[in-house]
Amino acid sequence: LGNWWIYFGDKKINSKFNWHHEVQHRNYNFLGDLEQLLLRTGIGYNLSSENNNLLLGYGFIQSEPYIENTNRKIRIDEHRVYQQFIHKQLFGKFSLQHRFRFEQRFIGSNFKTRFRYFISINIPLQLKELSEPHFYLSAYNEVFLNIMQRPFDRNRIYAGLGYKFSAHVRSEIGLMNQSTNS
Repeated sequence: LGNWWIYFGDKKINSKFNWHHEVQHRNYNFLGDLEQLLLRTGIGYNLSSENNNLLLGYGFIQSEPYIENTNRKIRIDEHRVYQQFIHKQLFGKFSLQHRFRFEQRFIGSNFKTRFRYFISINIPLQLKELSEPHFYLSAYNEVFLNIMQRPFDRNRIYAGLGYKFSAHVRSEIGLMNQSTNS
């Protein structure tokens, strides 16, 4: 069991460009036992509408895995360059999002590439207008595929409960199951 504290931000620069930024603090327990710190940013470009966004970004990831059969950790720093395309759809009050991400990963002297596909759905629990504050159910699945190694890397399945405070602020709590190739 672990805990992930995550902040995602998307700031509109103008009608075509946006700035994405995020901080993820992942713990082996509730707090205080760092598993991973992930800092990611990027500049996005809206194609025909804000529902279709291309983004070029950079991520810094500090991982602290335990050495097998010990209570000691090692630190691994990773630099990522990534490209992604997000497509958002609205079906009545349900929102669906697809994200296709291609990552180039620099881990010490190793270079790896990976493709990720993410699909999510948000379902409002009230019949209010979507612009008003409301509770919603959230679910997603994300599969990670390696390009130059064993293809399957990991799969994440998530379900949660969220509250939308305004058009720009929402919060979620949920559970995720992650399967990895090991």
